Amino acid sequence: MKVVFLYLAQFHQVLHTFPIAMEMARSSPDIEVHLAAATPVHLAYMRELSSLYPDAKVSYDLLYLPAPVRRWMRATQRSVSPKKLTLLLNLRYLRGFDGIVVPERTSLFLRKFDMRGTRLIWTGHGAGDRGSGFTANVGQFDFVLLPGEKLARRHKQLENVSDDGYGIGGYAKFDLVEKLAASRPPLFDNGRKTVVYNPHFWPSLSSWHRIGFNVLDFFAESREYNLIFAPHLRLFDPPRAEKYAPFEKYRGFDHMKIDLGSTNSIDMTYTLDADIYLGDVSSQIAEFMLRPRPAVFLNTLHVDWRDDPNYRFWQLGVVTDGVEGLRKALAVAVETHPAFEEKQRAYFEETYQLRPGEPSAPRGAAVIADYLRRQGKNAPAASAR
Repeated sequence: MKVVFLYLAQFHQVLHTFPIAMEMARSSPDIEVHLAAATPVHLAYMRELSSLYPDAKVSYDLLYLPAPVRRWMRATQRSVSPKKLTLLLNLRYLRGFDGIVVPERTSLFLRKFDMRGTRLIWTGHGAGDRGSGFTANVGQFDFVLLPGEKLARRHKQLENVSDDGYGIGGYAKFDLVEKLAASRPPLFDNGRKTVVYNPHFWPSLSSWHRIGFNVLDFFAESREYNLIFAPHLRLFDPPRAEKYAPFEKYRGFDHMKIDLGSTNSIDMTYTLDADIYLGDVSSQIAEFMLRPRPAVFLNTLHVDWRDDPNYRFWQLGVVTDGVEGLRKALAVAVETHPAFEEKQRAYFEETYQLRPGEPSAPRGAAVIADYLRRQGKNAPAASAR
């Protein structure tokens, strides 16, 4: 049996399935595991991470792209290839697998073609509450791996998955984060509390496009807080040098760190180091709750959020409209955190069905492997539900 873990998007998606691939290679000698991406940089990053799994035997495959496309990508400094074109040009390669495991949904483009029994398996790449994570096209995958009952319940209510069309696998990214975190020193050593500001990339939802620089100016003048500005990776993708130019005025502040998209911004280096979360709708708030701490949410769009399931995580902290109320909101979040802590723990446990002392990736690998063994390559793959 052959399985490919396919990566078409930015680096942040790698962390969600890479540990599952490595654990599958470790535990299932009957499965040949491949990791495939369209850029050498993606493969280099995965090879670097593979040092954490020295006994896992996998193959690293560079997807085919014509030379003119690669030259165009270099000239435009694109971090990802045209996704549908990449899938189309690699159909023959992808048809050679029993299963294709993906953290994104563009790969459903493959449904337009005869995949000859190859199963499409979706893991997602986050565990937030926004409606974009629960769209009906999830039901077009043959199998879905979910982190816990919160997402499973909502997908079932929306009829995106059937009882036998999904499995619970915990959250493999946490396994990798734990391995990486063992050797990290603190980012600041000045006695201040550290805030991580993590705005989303969509202008229609993000606080950044309205008050982002006002937030940075607030912290530049602060004598109480350190700030890590670590937005969603896609906000400044790719984080070229010229994109840092508007942030030069903050370079001299020792209590501020600006990171527009390094691997530290995706592997929880910053969310683990921070004392307080500041953001809007990024699903990283759910990851932040790995260790309950104060949280502040910026409602710059004046959303009526209290009974909206897409904003459920805003119940885990203090909500403020803008910079004018930020100083008070931060203080209140710290002062009232004991009142939120139990709610945060319950939210985390419902979101991520983890097992104490047990990593998630082996469990996710076993769920996917068991599904594929039950199906068999020659049986026809399910059509879109």
